[in-house]
Amino acid sequence: MVSASNIRIESVGNEAQPVIVIDEFAKDFLALRDAAHAASYRMMRGHYPGIRAPVPVDVVNGFLDPFLGLIADTFGHPCAPALIESFYSIVTTPPERLTPIQRLPHFDGLEVERIAMVHFLGEDDQGGTAFYRHRATGYETINQARHPGYDAALHRDVATHGMPTPAYISGDTAIFEQIGRISARPNRALIYRSHLLHCADLSNAITLSPDPKIGRLTVNTFLIGRG
Repeated sequence: MVSASNIRIESVGNEAQPVIVIDEFAKDFLALRDAAHAASYRMMRGHYPGIRAPVPVDVVNGFLDPFLGLIADTFGHPCAPALIESFYSIVTTPPERLTPIQRLPHFDGLEVERIAMVHFLGEDDQGGTAFYRHRATGYETINQARHPGYDAALHRDVATHGMPTPAYISGDTAIFEQIGRISARPNRALIYRSHLLHCADLSNAITLSPDPKIGRLTVNTFLIGRG
């Protein structure tokens, strides 16, 4: 069982969005990392800048089950969240090949109930996760009601400031303000609402190897709150 001393909840931004930080997250961390090393990776649909492999449901249940109550309580759901999908993930796209949308903070879905988790499997800090505020609107989360205004404001931003340079965003820009950053460390998991503006906080000198033993290796899991 994970000690309570390894769990903290951070409050991010003006909207005070909770981010659960859990160290020593997976009891069978080495076995999970070995499975990630042995997985078969490929490019998938979507905007993830790298390759992925699905994580079997029984494996996901094994590392998530001890924390379902904590997740439900933190995000205000009366029932344990349901699994949407989970992937072993490796960032492989060079900065110069990033699409415009990959150069910006993003949200994974507009649903308030949707929850994201990133679990760091690499040996070292290969880039944590950062959270952002859109300067023009002040938005830190994007839901159905906010999306049309946010999208229009973002287009105006690009017309004013130009497209972001081909690089992984790290820190403040003319369009976005970084409001929080949590470092990566082996067997640390971060859990937050998917509609919170966020991105991997990567040095543009990071090793972008497709080898899971060398590259930026994470488990990315998505849940939906119920109740």
